[in-house]
Amino acid sequence: MKQIKKIAVVGPVYPYYSGIAHYTGLLVTALKKKYEVVTYSYSMQYPKFMFKREQKDYGNRTFEIKDAKFKINTALPHNWISSRKLLLKEKPDLMIVQWWHPYFAPCYQIMLLGLKKHFPVIFVCHNVLPHERFPFDRLLSKNTLSKGDFCILHSKEDEKDLKGLLPSMKYKRTVLPTYNAFKLSGIGRKDAREQLGVSDDEQMILFFGLVRKYKGLKYLILAAGKIVEHLPKAKIFIVGDFGSDKDEYMELIEKSGVKDHFVIRDGYVPDKEVEPYFAAADVNVCPYISATQSAIVQIAFGFEMPVIATDVGGLPEAVTDGRTGLIVPHADPDALANAVIRYFDEDLKTVFSENVKNEAERFSWDRTVEIVEEFYDRY
Repeated sequence: MKQIKKIAVVGPVYPYYSGIAHYTGLLVTALKKKYEVVTYSYSMQYPKFMFKREQKDYGNRTFEIKDAKFKINTALPHNWISSRKLLLKEKPDLMIVQWWHPYFAPCYQIMLLGLKKHFPVIFVCHNVLPHERFPFDRLLSKNTLSKGDFCILHSKEDEKDLKGLLPSMKYKRTVLPTYNAFKLSGIGRKDAREQLGVSDDEQMILFFGLVRKYKGLKYLILAAGKIVEHLPKAKIFIVGDFGSDKDEYMELIEKSGVKDHFVIRDGYVPDKEVEPYFAAADVNVCPYISATQSAIVQIAFGFEMPVIATDVGGLPEAVTDGRTGLIVPHADPDALANAVIRYFDEDLKTVFSENVKNEAERFSWDRTVEIVEEFYDRY
């Protein structure tokens, strides 16, 4: 049996902030328990004209990889060549590359050119194709992923997309592991609620993360009237960066008739400020209208919090309907409202939370490491 000694990992890590940066940091940490790992991240991830918000968060070192090398500039072609040389010089037994958007295609195609002649290349596909489609995205994705030998996928939708692009590509589909590194202070429900101004008898419903159209926040807002009619003490927290669409959502909230039941926390939430929202909430809601998978579900599970999600992408694979949460039809505010009402009427939090705890092994990072090992054994 071949033995892995050294692994190279390419992707964003602390101080970059995003679910994918968190994923990369947690994956590297899991791999380091058994192997030598060299981590290559970006000296520049996105040009400012593409990503105008701050790209880094220095406030939480939980995800820090102390020996990470910030060498890759995604916008400079000569850097792609020098990065390729550095990766070859590392002489790893295999390489793992994070993939989520065709923006990285030119950089990765040059950087990975011919590398799989020297060692196998695994892509972790957070999105085989981007959520927000654009011309040539299929071609860019296909040409980049063809530079690899194997893909790790986290949803049926990504499996379908990969088969459409590269029918012969080897892959393994598995659930997204749990993002269990946000319990920084161990704050309890009572103290978290005091901090957020939520009383003990109020039902706290949490929508968390960047607000994008595909995440379906519109349908939670449209469901709010029915929810509040049945649960007059309900509080709906919307916590995340609205970007340029805030006015549209504020208008919907104004028209909902239950404006006072919303709590808005607009803007990026630093890692160290995530914990109180999940510690205080009763349920996390992911009303997505399209998805591959969602790190938000796994952050919630890291707090043993049940999730009400829609029937899109990998959400039904992560959330076990009737055990760790509820799955509802997407773009259906009535169904969403009914699920929220049922959740509280039947007091499902206690049993669902216990089930989340019991299913923790299914979302273990060790399982992802095993998939890497199984591929290498067969390579």
